[in-house]
Amino acid sequence: MSLSPARVFAALNAVRPPDQALPILDKAVVVGGSIAGMLAARVLSDYAESVVIIDRDDLQTAGERPGVPQGTQLHALLPGGFLQFEQLFPGFREQALAQGAIEAPPTARRNYLDGRLKVVVPNDADSLAGSRPLLERLIREQVLRLPNVKVVTARATGLVFDGPEVTGVRYDVDGVSGVEGGDLVVDAMGRSSRLSEWLGQAGWERPVTRRMTVHLNYATALFRRHEANPDAAVVLAVHSPEMSSDVAGAAFFAIEGDRWMAMMVGYGDSRPGRTAEDFVRRLRDQFPPEFGEVAGNEMLGDVQTYRHADSRRRDFHAVKRFPARLVSVGDAVASFNPVYGQGMTAAALHAACLSTYLRTNPDLSVPARQYLALQKIVVDAAWSLSTSADLALPHVDGPYPRGYRVSSWASRQIIAATVTDVTIARRFNEVVSLREHPRSLASPGVILGALRANRRAR
Repeated sequence: MSLSPARVFAALNAVRPPDQALPILDKAVVVGGSIAGMLAARVLSDYAESVVIIDRDDLQTAGERPGVPQGTQLHALLPGGFLQFEQLFPGFREQALAQGAIEAPPTARRNYLDGRLKVVVPNDADSLAGSRPLLERLIREQVLRLPNVKVVTARATGLVFDGPEVTGVRYDVDGVSGVEGGDLVVDAMGRSSRLSEWLGQAGWERPVTRRMTVHLNYATALFRRHEANPDAAVVLAVHSPEMSSDVAGAAFFAIEGDRWMAMMVGYGDSRPGRTAEDFVRRLRDQFPPEFGEVAGNEMLGDVQTYRHADSRRRDFHAVKRFPARLVSVGDAVASFNPVYGQGMTAAALHAACLSTYLRTNPDLSVPARQYLALQKIVVDAAWSLSTSADLALPHVDGPYPRGYRVSSWASRQIIAATVTDVTIARRFNEVVSLREHPRSLASPGVILGALRANRRAR
């Protein structure tokens, strides 16, 4: 039976933890203490007597994790992800604000397209501005506080199988091997997940991995912030490929510690902002005045750079022979061009898929096809949003999906209309924040509305 993507998105965005625990598992094992792994562990805590998280980093230590090399870069928590976090962790907003995060309602968010300020969407969902280490620490503290969750600091080395089922995880601690048995194993090892390799070594089918090469270059810097509650807490400025072949865009967020976090992005051979002088100069000369005002403050520390070679997805849903009692979440399934800020929100929706699957009391002795079908809808949506935008870049040469020329033309019309038309901007925001499925933008009414708005603007 086919699933309606629109209905699945509506249901997943409304998923809440059960009113009381519904244990159907003795033990669940999560491999990886990433944000996706922590969100999965939070969901599993409602359905398992105990949850074990295996990670090579000491998860009890606050701050940046060595296993997150991109942690120093700017991260966006989309409104859709913010709502999911609030559902999983009641009071998350208040705790984040108490630790210095900045609330960003629609009036405190500014978006520029090729130098043109987009309209504000009244009553749009709130967002939250804070560093990746802060958000990750808040989630980690909430999860590790749960009485049935514990951590094993170790390097996962493989899976344990019993016939068609996964029954545990092998791990290594300082050369000493061990096994953590479980009724369900969750792969949250990120984009470098070794699950495909482990499956192949055990004679199982490996999922097909799809890639889109983007050669993204990030540069991020911190500046001192003097305003406690700035009028503009989140500001983004995007340059379309036709307008700039050098700098694709920039953004800055107000974050904890009375700081601004500013980011600049280029593609291919363009690596803007690698030095402090170049970073400040470009913010002042190539972006709206707010960027120059931030760059006029004291820079704290050095510019941090990061390179993202490609977006990738592993099509677990298409694997014909897949073991039971095994699922994957987060970047282990799909990691997107990070410039679109989908990562944390997509991980939250994967957790919602897991909760939806487990609350049906499924037969765990067979592969989790119901979960994989739900997750595919989420991955397809985020993948189509990011890759369709990436295909517009001059250095990206496909693969192009069927009907790309028509869909690309429609996307350009809709994006242009978001500058002046509140109705189109609202629908666009719902989609890019993963609160609605992208198909809602493909309706004739939306496209005609965008054409009319663009004619009025001209």
